[in-house]
Amino acid sequence: MSDGLNGLGESGPDTAVQLLTPTGERVEHPDYAFAGDDAMVRRFYADMVRVRRVDAEAIALQRQGELGLWPSLLGQEGAQIGAVHAMRDQDYAFPTYREHGITIGRGVDPLRLLAMFRGTDPGTWDIEALGVHLYSIIIGTQGLQATGYGMGLERDGLVGSGDPERDAAVMCFFGDGATSQGDINEGLVFASSFNAPVVFFCQNNQWAISEPIERQSRAPLYRRAAGFGLPGVRVDGNDALAVHAVTTAALDRARSGNGPTFIEAYTYRMGAHTTSDDPTKYRLEHELAQWRDRDPISRVRAYLESTGAADADFFAAVDAESDELAVRLRKECLALPEPSLAETFDWVYATKSPELVEQLARHEEYAASFEEAR
Repeated sequence: MSDGLNGLGESGPDTAVQLLTPTGERVEHPDYAFAGDDAMVRRFYADMVRVRRVDAEAIALQRQGELGLWPSLLGQEGAQIGAVHAMRDQDYAFPTYREHGITIGRGVDPLRLLAMFRGTDPGTWDIEALGVHLYSIIIGTQGLQATGYGMGLERDGLVGSGDPERDAAVMCFFGDGATSQGDINEGLVFASSFNAPVVFFCQNNQWAISEPIERQSRAPLYRRAAGFGLPGVRVDGNDALAVHAVTTAALDRARSGNGPTFIEAYTYRMGAHTTSDDPTKYRLEHELAQWRDRDPISRVRAYLESTGAADADFFAAVDAESDELAVRLRKECLALPEPSLAETFDWVYATKSPELVEQLARHEEYAASFEEAR
């Protein structure tokens, strides 16, 4: 089994793009540069800490029986926050079930995520206003959805006009396990064939539940892009600055009408696949320890501290804000009203079909019979 560091620790053709080392040192790359300033880096840090705090609170709630399940993003904050900040308001994201950094970064109240995994609703944020779709729970389905949406943008004249306020692109987020699903590959075929403005963003976190990446792919995932006729790039997924630079370039390319890009964000899932998983049964502790040294939050903090771009008051304020958010989420999560079975009929279609109206009437009649029996 590999040590999980291939593509990061050594130079070579498969070395990932990196602009910030694990010790917080800025480095140059011949093809990509981070265009942001230290204010943006501070925002990256604050957002990553906030998302990690939400993640920790959600795990605690699940362990106490308040959530049915929770998929942790621990260790993948850099990939998600770096990518979401590269998006413009008019762009649209199709996430999988682990993209808490993407959804929160697009403005979704994290309470809506907790409600979904508590089972009180299927996701009730405004997908059109926020530009982020509901979670794709079935692995890989978002590949086709993202491609279709991108093709629609092109046909609506929202690509390649040269207007930065109008031209749009699509981000399709998925994990390494989803690359074995037909939907993702079919999406790549269509996106390439029709030059759709889609950025396929694969977070290679090394483990598809208990299957290591080398058991799924004999070659680095980003190399697959060439077979579909589109560019592929591997980026250090724990380097938020590099992810931002690479994603910005890919989105610019898509919006300008030059087609899709495949990004492999090489990262690591430091937690369990979900709260029903026990990763100690299939991976070694020393591998996890190696990736803790590459923690995306620690490296940004090291940079901010070493350069004087942030002081102790800043870090304390970020921690306090994150703790306040966790307290609010716990309180409001426990207060979420229990849904009635009749409400489920509201979540099928935007406008109820005649058949659905009839089924709802039959249900209400059946439910009322129990009240009459009392």
